[in-house]
Amino acid sequence: MSDTPFGFGLPPEEPENGDEGKKKDQESGGGQGPANPFGFGGFPGADGPGADNPLAAMFGSMNPNDLGAAFQQLGQMLSYEGGPVNWDMAKQIARQTVSQGTSDGIKDASIGPADRTAVQEAVRLADLWLDDATSLPSGAGSAVAWSRAEWVEATLPVWKELVDPVAERVGAAMGDVLPEEMQAMAGPLIGMMRSMGGAMFGTQIGQAVGVLAGEVVGSSDIGLPLGPAGKAALLPLNIESFGKDLGVPQEEVRLYLALREAAHQRLFAHVPWLRSHLFGAVEGYARGIKVDTAKLEDVVGQFDPQNPEELQNALQQGMFQPEDTPEQKAALARLETALALVEGWVDAVVHAAAKPRLTSADALRETLRRRRASGGPAEQTFATLIGLELRPRRLRDASRLWASLTDARGVDGRDGLWAHPDMLPTASDLDDPDGFVHREQLDFSEIDKMLGEAAGGSGSGDKPNLKKDDSKDDEKGDDSE
Repeated sequence: MSDTPFGFGLPPEEPENGDEGKKKDQESGGGQGPANPFGFGGFPGADGPGADNPLAAMFGSMNPNDLGAAFQQLGQMLSYEGGPVNWDMAKQIARQTVSQGTSDGIKDASIGPADRTAVQEAVRLADLWLDDATSLPSGAGSAVAWSRAEWVEATLPVWKELVDPVAERVGAAMGDVLPEEMQAMAGPLIGMMRSMGGAMFGTQIGQAVGVLAGEVVGSSDIGLPLGPAGKAALLPLNIESFGKDLGVPQEEVRLYLALREAAHQRLFAHVPWLRSHLFGAVEGYARGIKVDTAKLEDVVGQFDPQNPEELQNALQQGMFQPEDTPEQKAALARLETALALVEGWVDAVVHAAAKPRLTSADALRETLRRRRASGGPAEQTFATLIGLELRPRRLRDASRLWASLTDARGVDGRDGLWAHPDMLPTASDLDDPDGFVHREQLDFSEIDKMLGEAAGGSGSGDKPNLKKDDSKDDEKGDDSE
């Protein structure tokens, strides 16, 4: 058993034998014990004091002054009794990661009046341009400029929805791998493991969210509505970094990204079933993920409260394997297709609005496509943590299909497909876009109307509003009240 509990070493002291002792001390790690006491691996794209050990962002440099605070934090980790992820810790680690700055040395900064005005004007102009490219009306009730820290605060509730289902499976598996007759006796140990698991998930999620905050340019970069509904958000600091080496005027870069943000807002605001459809696909996929119990059994069998890094290493290496079943394959295909259709529609609509007006439209479009297809370092971390890559694999196919639909049916005919999930293209339709474009589509309006009347309503409340002028509907709503 180690003399230094939980792998923490003693603070450095001045060696007795002068410079020679200093040299030996440095070679042996400075007398601080393992450089990575909890086994947290480095995160791609992370730099600075928290790169090798995310807990360093929380515990500091482990000098005598903050040693007591470190053990206080450790006690909080072990006493955590909440859900599968310690989200308080995730938020704290994310904020600390943001404060360290990105790998290029750019620190987060508060948003000034000039940036706020520039974002508001860009979103306002983007909405005007989109009126000619889509029948969906504006979905942005307001436009805001966020710092990286503000992005973290605003998006954590959505990350909770994405990560909790998988983390819950891990927490349950920690108890299931022990024989039933041992579970009663091992209750405290299982509780400690679950507390550590929640802390470990919280730390890694917090680190990944913090790194991602240094990459994103808005609230909808990953194709899911991460921010509050009706609030178009851009990050001026990240937009500046994004456009730095593109050779494109900063105003055009900001406007093009505002077009993408405003297009996402329109889609999620006026297709009421879309958000639950996407999150339901994520949850359905998570239900089909199985935990590698053989790996977890090895970890549990060798678990030592003073060396919890084995459990963390298993999390870091990934313990999740998609089940090779028709249901799981269907869930993955449904999710990938839904993400591709959202991003493909945004890509096609934004290109139609920007092409006649921005000389850099083609270059910016290709840059965003490549960036979205490859994913950033933080997205790779989430793939390890939750076994899922939130990337539209068939973005280009979906964009071509939406463009073909525009040519064949016009803007109204194309956007009308969002009226019902069963009207959308499927994965096989992406393989044969011409066949889908010229196929007769079912009209769900009468079915929806009959179902609504049977339920005692008009049936129109569940359909997306595809008209730009809804003043009549507002007047009608006022009369009904």
